[in-house]
Amino acid sequence: MLRRLTADDPRFRSLDFGSGLNLLVAETAADSSDKDSRNGTGKSSMVELLHFLLGARADKKHVAARKQLRDIFLGLELDWPGAEGGRLTVRRRGVRPETVLLDQRPEPDTDAIFSVGGPVEIATVEWTRLIEEKLFGLRGEHKGLSGRTMLSFLIRRVSSHAFNTPTRTNGQQPEADAAANLAYLLGLDWKLAAGYREISAREATRRQLRQAVNDPVWGRIVGSTSELRGQITIAEEEVRRLEEQVKAFRVVPQYEELKHRADDIDRGIRSSNAQDAVDRRNLSDLKAAVTEATDHDVRYLEPVYRELGILLGDQVKRRFTDVKGFHESIVRNRRRYLAEEIQTIEARLAQRAAEREVLGTELERVLHTLDEGGALEALTALQQALAQKQAFVEALRHRYEAAQTLEAGALEIKAKRLQLQTALKSDLDERARQTDEATVLFSEFAQRLYEPGRLAYLEFDAGPSSLKIVPHVDSDDSRGIGNMVIFCFDLTTAVVAHRHGRGPDFLVHDSHLFDGVDARQVRRALELAAEVTEREGMQYIATLNSDDLQKAEHLGFDASPHLLSVRLNDRYDDGGLFGFRF
Repeated sequence: MLRRLTADDPRFRSLDFGSGLNLLVAETAADSSDKDSRNGTGKSSMVELLHFLLGARADKKHVAARKQLRDIFLGLELDWPGAEGGRLTVRRRGVRPETVLLDQRPEPDTDAIFSVGGPVEIATVEWTRLIEEKLFGLRGEHKGLSGRTMLSFLIRRVSSHAFNTPTRTNGQQPEADAAANLAYLLGLDWKLAAGYREISAREATRRQLRQAVNDPVWGRIVGSTSELRGQITIAEEEVRRLEEQVKAFRVVPQYEELKHRADDIDRGIRSSNAQDAVDRRNLSDLKAAVTEATDHDVRYLEPVYRELGILLGDQVKRRFTDVKGFHESIVRNRRRYLAEEIQTIEARLAQRAAEREVLGTELERVLHTLDEGGALEALTALQQALAQKQAFVEALRHRYEAAQTLEAGALEIKAKRLQLQTALKSDLDERARQTDEATVLFSEFAQRLYEPGRLAYLEFDAGPSSLKIVPHVDSDDSRGIGNMVIFCFDLTTAVVAHRHGRGPDFLVHDSHLFDGVDARQVRRALELAAEVTEREGMQYIATLNSDDLQKAEHLGFDASPHLLSVRLNDRYDDGGLFGFRF
């Protein structure tokens, strides 16, 4: 059961739910004007918040994603199998809808699904999986079933147009999807019911291909299965032949030796060029040194000393002459040494140039031999041809599948549909106990709302496009009757699912369900909900406008034991569920 709806904003008016019938009433405040409305009090928002906290996707239009609410942590406490104390609290924010916070830590590998140690943040998709497992008993692979879809039958949303028809929760919901989930809740073979989904998908594909047939280039793009079958056979044979050639192909040793020799020559040429670079740099430095190795004239010293008034003697002059001769000898020796080094380097450069010319000639000859031989090129070309042919075969196969789908078309789909209908009819006969249980309950509920003897039943049939579950109530087809058919159908589904462990123990209806319903049926519906939920150990939560409730009370319904302590009103500032308007 749902126990408490909260938020961490102090203005939010928390709702506490009990077992049995729970009524959230919106009334007109004493000081409200004719322009005030109870449409903004939060009745439908309560339903949206329950869905949000039970894993619904929240787009930008969702109430929890609105600017004034997106940072508020909303919370829901509910009964949970295996939880500490039997209850679990989930919290979620509109600003981060991809995750939820649980007050207990999941332990999927143990019998107790939760243990003390929270709170813990988990992905919303994991939370919906836990809901499917613990509230609906879904384990393992269940393609075609969705806990979110089944919750939408138990908590209908006016924003999804869920009150338009009993057997769908969304105007765009495929009939086969809705029927498969209802089949599970009512104890029928949901796998057979879900089989219509595959047929519908194939039929949609066939329709799209059928439209493509009108294209004048269809034959060139796809073609017929007979033509493509032959083309695939020939192409596969060519692939097989090319694969054998590639597998048997060998490069002769001579080509490998030539390839290695070409690599050695190339490395030698690169090494020679590197040595040349070093020698040229050294040669440049030596030539610069030759230029710098010049004689130094010391005759300038004598006039300098004379101007200073000092007369140098002959002995000093002789010494200057000796020094000058010694210096000139050093310069001549240095120039001779530098000239010899320059000659040696130039000889090495010339020798390596000649060697490179020889190596270049040899490399040209080796490369020409490799190019003329063509062994490596032949192997590469063969491999490329094989890859292209394999891609061509794969394209032909895709075209063949498309053509096969189109040509099989209506006949194959019709055969599969007939086969599925036959199996489903047999299953319905074998599950008479389940269909009888649901039909009897629905009839009982409908007769309680109107009068004994009113013809009311559920029709189960294997239709051409889905399992047909059609509730019938003998009536004038007014809007009020239609809404009460939904009430009886939902109550039947919830009771049957809960009895057999295929669904939770709660059912929630928005006040829109009671729009246009006669006051007598409102009173009887509320009395019936209170009686059935008490008998079955379940919970029924409904939102009501105060005038609808007052009409039921005037007819004898005692609402006092079932009213929530919070009463919403149309005061603009603080009368709604959130405690402020936005």
